[in-house]
Amino acid sequence: MIDRQLDLMELLSRSSHFLLGPRGSGKSFLIRSSCLDAADYIDLLDSRMYLRLKSDPALLHSLISRPLTVIDEIQRIPELLNEVHRAIETGDKRFLLTGSSARSLRRRKVNLLAGRAFQAEMFPLTWFELSRHNSFDLHRYLRLGGLPSAFLGEHGEDYLYAYVDTYLKEEIQFEGLTRNLPNYTRFLQSAAFNNSRVLNYAKVANDAQLSPNTVRDYYQILIDTLIGIQVPPWRGSQTRKFVQTSKFYLFDPGIVNALRDTRSLDPGSNLFGMAFEHFIVCELRAFLSYNRIRLPLQFWRTRTGYEVDFVIGNEIAIEVKSAKSVSKRDHKGLLAISKERKWKHLLVVSRDSTNASFDSGIRHEHWETFLHRLWSRKYV
Repeated sequence: MIDRQLDLMELLSRSSHFLLGPRGSGKSFLIRSSCLDAADYIDLLDSRMYLRLKSDPALLHSLISRPLTVIDEIQRIPELLNEVHRAIETGDKRFLLTGSSARSLRRRKVNLLAGRAFQAEMFPLTWFELSRHNSFDLHRYLRLGGLPSAFLGEHGEDYLYAYVDTYLKEEIQFEGLTRNLPNYTRFLQSAAFNNSRVLNYAKVANDAQLSPNTVRDYYQILIDTLIGIQVPPWRGSQTRKFVQTSKFYLFDPGIVNALRDTRSLDPGSNLFGMAFEHFIVCELRAFLSYNRIRLPLQFWRTRTGYEVDFVIGNEIAIEVKSAKSVSKRDHKGLLAISKERKWKHLLVVSRDSTNASFDSGIRHEHWETFLHRLWSRKYV
């Protein structure tokens, strides 16, 4: 069992919470292992329970006997939130409401509890969680990603292919998000091939033989169902014109490989480099969320070609290289952004085992050194 970074009981000691995260990220397992003994549990993936509460949401109150209640996959019956609100107001109850899609809730403009429930996110397994158990393998992670059943299971590739199929059937068809699954499947494959790049709706539309407006809507579905991540541009540039379009990542490297039908990643290849960058952005995102650090995760690219892969707030600029050897030639983007403002940290993160500091303020760090320092709160 891998101990997860998210402490549910600590969260619930303060307030009710929405716990959002993609299917398969470990929400249900974490609940069973950490708080189920102290809570009433209502699983809306159970067909009988779903049908009972769908027809009469007020039955919820008859199912609650403890101070804490878990409702799994709340987006399947958004109307239940009115009853949850009433229980919080009149019965001093606390709730953990899990879900893999915010789209149903947002689309139907349902009761989001008016601030009576905070929000937490659950992510696939991180380096930090796996390394505490000496279970991390970089090449395996880049190929299979961090979904527990993929990384820890014996048949990780088979699980990922089934996951893609399940996502299409259960998330997309159930919510009626699109009526044309073949079109959406072509879009998903094109989005995977354009993973980690600046959003270009026209290019993806051309690749998938769809209209740009359709592609724009499909990308929003990915974001709303927690399958996609947008990294917006850093807008603090004063002297250079910068790209103002977000970069896009699917939530997990293994899902990208399944959609691309990529069975191996050769170190030094372009695919390996993109997967390594993807791994780092997933780690950064999880670190900021789990530690409740309210700094934006962004990137910077100028019209003239200077680029920094990730910017955290106005404090840290990070260039990611998958190479086993880096040099001053990899400093161009960091030197350019350093002229825009003063930074606490300018980092080149790579597979180079030699950590080094330079007069420019730039530091080379091996990826494990960087992640250890990151999760130890040495940067923010």
